[in-house]
Amino acid sequence: MLKRPFDKTKLPSRHVTEGPARAPHRSFLYAMGLSEDEIHQPLVGVATCWNEAAPCNIALNRQAQAVKLGVKEASGTPREFTTITVTDGIAMGHEGMRASLASREAIADTVELTMRGHCYDAIVGLAGCDKSLPGMMMAMVRLNVPSVFIYGGSIMPGRYKGKDITVQDVFEAVGKHQAGANSDEELRAIEKAACPSAGACGGQFTANTMACVSEAIGLALMNSSGAPAPYESRDAYGTASGIAAMHLLEQNIRARDIVTRKALENAARVVACTGGSTNAGLHLPAIAHEAGLEFFLDDVCEIFRDTPYFVDLKPGGNYVAKDLYEAGGVPVVMKELRKAGLIHEDCMTASGRAIGEELDLIEREADGKVIYPIETPITKTGGVVGLKGNLAPQGAIVKVAGIAAEDQVFTGPARVFECEEDAFEAVKMRGYKEGEVIVIRNEGPAGGPGMREMLATTAALSGQGMGKKVALITDGRFSGATRGFCVGHVGPEAAHGGPIALVQTGDEITIDAVNGVISVDLTDEELAARKEAWTGPRETIYASGSLWKYAQLVGETYKGAVTHPGGAAEKHVYADL
Repeated sequence: MLKRPFDKTKLPSRHVTEGPARAPHRSFLYAMGLSEDEIHQPLVGVATCWNEAAPCNIALNRQAQAVKLGVKEASGTPREFTTITVTDGIAMGHEGMRASLASREAIADTVELTMRGHCYDAIVGLAGCDKSLPGMMMAMVRLNVPSVFIYGGSIMPGRYKGKDITVQDVFEAVGKHQAGANSDEELRAIEKAACPSAGACGGQFTANTMACVSEAIGLALMNSSGAPAPYESRDAYGTASGIAAMHLLEQNIRARDIVTRKALENAARVVACTGGSTNAGLHLPAIAHEAGLEFFLDDVCEIFRDTPYFVDLKPGGNYVAKDLYEAGGVPVVMKELRKAGLIHEDCMTASGRAIGEELDLIEREADGKVIYPIETPITKTGGVVGLKGNLAPQGAIVKVAGIAAEDQVFTGPARVFECEEDAFEAVKMRGYKEGEVIVIRNEGPAGGPGMREMLATTAALSGQGMGKKVALITDGRFSGATRGFCVGHVGPEAAHGGPIALVQTGDEITIDAVNGVISVDLTDEELAARKEAWTGPRETIYASGSLWKYAQLVGETYKGAVTHPGGAAEKHVYADL
């Protein structure tokens, strides 16, 4: 590709590369081997969440090199940098999980600070594990520079006794082991087989859900999220993403030109029809917040309510991300949604073309196995449902993908636990009864702090064969790998004096996912009396440090659990400074 000149008089990088006063700054750039031409080209941040914490992130460093080749090919100068990741699979089931959701904010903040400090003009962001995807997208929208997102890719499925398995099977095998249903040797064999390569968890858990969102919302090139991490084809998508960022810069197409209200609705549709993670109900409002848009849990759930569920993915279904990719990926899914008039086709994408134009280029059709035709969906409503009622006045969310309609209403006495550890111990010792509603409180964003996921507990229940025989509600979160009748994001959280703080063991709770209701059999007067007697939030051990700071700043779950005023309050846009 021919070198082309860029007018830098309005680009942020002029502050570090142009004019006599910037000679010291240019000295630093020469020290890293940049030529004079490269210094005066646009500077493009290539941000990755690479680390050695888990397989989700381990391939990002290699893929970033492909992105840099694309930026260079299109007359830009790539500048690679890294940010943190807290990987949920490693953090799960212990105190480390408190760092997970807080890491989303840290990722967005550190990417913002790096871009601001060095005056980069555009960004290509690569992410692998759950919170790093929304964290990277939040930074893009906050900065409002030309932005392209690229997912690091999913892990290959493991094989055990002739079947594909994922890390979800390992968590559930722990429950079976506790119930005496498998041996030490079998558990060891499953743990060694489940994760055979680099890449993020293979089912439609949070990472793959948000990867699908990146395409549906328009920040990623079509089909770029699908190929598993080990596939060499990922490098081609990386190079194409680098070129795309330069094209967006040339046309001055910025992140908020792409992430609009309609784009967020498209993203929510794709989450619903794929039976995606309930965490999308937290991350979509947070991404919207960065753009100054109000797109809350209610808005997400309204879209979930009237979107057919037609993509058969784990944990509720049978297939993994690799299978979806081989069936045509997100573009084919969106083509099916378009047939029913459920996609806004005029939304801009990272290619510079509208969604409708992109879908016109897709020739493949639903295979009827992984992707069902939308006329004959698995179920007529989405795989995730919003709930409201006197137990959750600000709302809650439940994943119903894979749960039969007759099992979507549950009434039973509460068994209350003050934290996840207490609940997990009780489950391990069978200290609960069939028909109960297990309540885990004080696990919200502020009260935890950190809004932990409850996968260890829910997987243990499933492993014991009790996934359909009890329900579980929490002001914390669930992993995208959670299955069973599990309600999360109950708001207001216990630490803020929400009704979940007032429930007592034995209270009758009803969860009705058909009608979207969650209630406790107490009158308003009884709840008011209990609130009067409430002694305040449970004290935590986090009295200083980043988690203390997070607990002070974090807002309501239904608004995305964000920590700053967002786009609506800003007095400048970074890209225009």
